[in-house]
Amino acid sequence: MNEIPVIINRLSQSFLLNCRLFILTLLFALPLGMLIAFGSMSRFRPLRWVMRTFVWVIRGTPLMLQLIVIFFGPGLLNMSFSWPNGEAGRFTAAVVAFVINYACYFSEIYRGGIESVPVGQYEAGLVLGMTKRQIFFNVTLLQVVKRILPPIGNEVITLVKDTALARIIANKEIIMMAGEYSNKGLIWPLFATGIYFLVFVGALTILLDWLEKKLGYFRV
Repeated sequence: MNEIPVIINRLSQSFLLNCRLFILTLLFALPLGMLIAFGSMSRFRPLRWVMRTFVWVIRGTPLMLQLIVIFFGPGLLNMSFSWPNGEAGRFTAAVVAFVINYACYFSEIYRGGIESVPVGQYEAGLVLGMTKRQIFFNVTLLQVVKRILPPIGNEVITLVKDTALARIIANKEIIMMAGEYSNKGLIWPLFATGIYFLVFVGALTILLDWLEKKLGYFRV
């Protein structure tokens, strides 16, 4: 019984790694996804082909494989680049892998949202003398935000659970920590991890529902 507070504390500390990975992935993947989306829609065919091929490769391969390749790849290929030693290097590699993976998924959501806005609205903006920049920010973007929020929300919730994959390159996230206790014969810490994820996802669901209602006036 005396071990329970210690175990819960260690699980909580490990879950902070999941939270850090989640936050950093969103921080970098959301804007990077927009850049990739613009590249995928570019009129410059070579750029459009490169971006769409890149997105196809990333979306078509498992995130777990991408984590392994990004972390071990430089060493296996005898590259001069190497990740920092220890926990910092493993976590940095995980962030890079997650950002690239989710940026590609976000890019397709952005692209679908932008292309779903009727072309007539863009043409009407030009007739009114608006620049392309003004049309995008004042007409298109407001509608895109509302349209993409549900699919973005789904990806955000998936990201919470995917952070557990960071253990494949020895990041001590919460499930890996719980697994160490299960190897010692304690099974309840493994089930307890579900509570952490359920609470986190529950809070995100409430926030996303609130945002969707808040942005309801953008519906067209």
